[in-house]
Amino acid sequence: MPGLSAVGRPVPGQYPDPAGPVVMPLPGVPKIGGTHPPAGAGDGMDPADDAALKEVQRLLSNSLSLAGGTEEVATRLRAALLLAQPQLTATLPGTPLTQREQLAQALAWLVHNLDDPPVLVAGCVQLGGALAECGIQPGQLQLVGAALAEAMRQGMTANGWRQDFDQAWRSTWQHVHEWVAHGAEMARYQPVTWLAEVVSHERRRPDLAVVRIRPYLPMPWRPGQYARIEVDGVPGVWRPYSLAGRGNIIELHVRAKTEAGVSGTLVYRTGEGDRVRFTRAEGGMGVPPGQRDLLLVAGDTGVAPLKAMLGELAATGDPRSAVLFWGVRDLDELYDMEDIARIARACRRATVVPVVSEGDPGQYASGLVTDAIAAYGEWSEADVFLAGPPVMLAATSAALQLLGVAPERIHHDAPEG
Repeated sequence: MPGLSAVGRPVPGQYPDPAGPVVMPLPGVPKIGGTHPPAGAGDGMDPADDAALKEVQRLLSNSLSLAGGTEEVATRLRAALLLAQPQLTATLPGTPLTQREQLAQALAWLVHNLDDPPVLVAGCVQLGGALAECGIQPGQLQLVGAALAEAMRQGMTANGWRQDFDQAWRSTWQHVHEWVAHGAEMARYQPVTWLAEVVSHERRRPDLAVVRIRPYLPMPWRPGQYARIEVDGVPGVWRPYSLAGRGNIIELHVRAKTEAGVSGTLVYRTGEGDRVRFTRAEGGMGVPPGQRDLLLVAGDTGVAPLKAMLGELAATGDPRSAVLFWGVRDLDELYDMEDIARIARACRRATVVPVVSEGDPGQYASGLVTDAIAAYGEWSEADVFLAGPPVMLAATSAALQLLGVAPERIHHDAPEG
């Protein structure tokens, strides 16, 4: 096939030398570190290169269909990687299900964009940067091409895996790997950002929305952390928001004081299908190792990172006791109570205590959240995590120290001005 070197057919159940075959550049696709076109060369893609790329694209698409489609191939590919390189799948963020979903989306994206070299190269470079942020270096990906070829072959009928299929996939992967490596190298010198799509938007109060967002590329974050977000309506402005959610879905709890700015855009002018950008996750909050019980204290939308920490306790079956106090002004501010209560029920030992400071508290405690904490029990041996407005952080921290909690056991991220 034009522009592709011949490679050997894989032996079932075995992988070839990780160094892989030597391949020629894909037609029409720029080679990282390659030479510039000769002087006088015309702009655009040569018609012969265009035809060759479309032939490779046809082979990839047809073989993917014959192998059962993207979801089945992704399932077999992840299983092969789990067997050959368990550390790779352990390092990638997300659950086994979300990892398979992202692999399936990546395969579909690769085939769809193979005939658009600028998009193809840029996407692979971005993937390299994202994987580097996850702690995965290109050297760990050398077996992926062989594992992919085997995942394709296993899904086909006897003698269905042809030499031209093998050549197309392996040569394509060689170049994808090179561009991913370039992206990983670039990540050492410039910040990585993640493009993400809004998958749901719920107005829980007139001024507050819960927004669920799916990054296109793997994004590492720990329950309790925050990230900075940019929206199209306010370019160049990055505002921090705490991260909740599970798997590859990030949940933001956004309260807007006005209709302007990043928060105003997210609450009032954002809907499904809109895109936002994330920086890398930051902050020292997170479920700590050890056996100490946990005291979680939230004010207003500060409940988001603590909800995420409860979710981690539920997902891991952690046996520690965790009590979440959520201080609000009135009952209307308990905008996420149902979901948080559901997560607490899934934990082995978790309790949620809403505290309403004004008006009718209904079935919940009334007064100041610090008084409710003092009346509930003794906390000197607990690890404490706070999230909320700056005034609440200062007042709660001071009250807890008066109750005998050592300052080094009280954790919260520094408030921003």
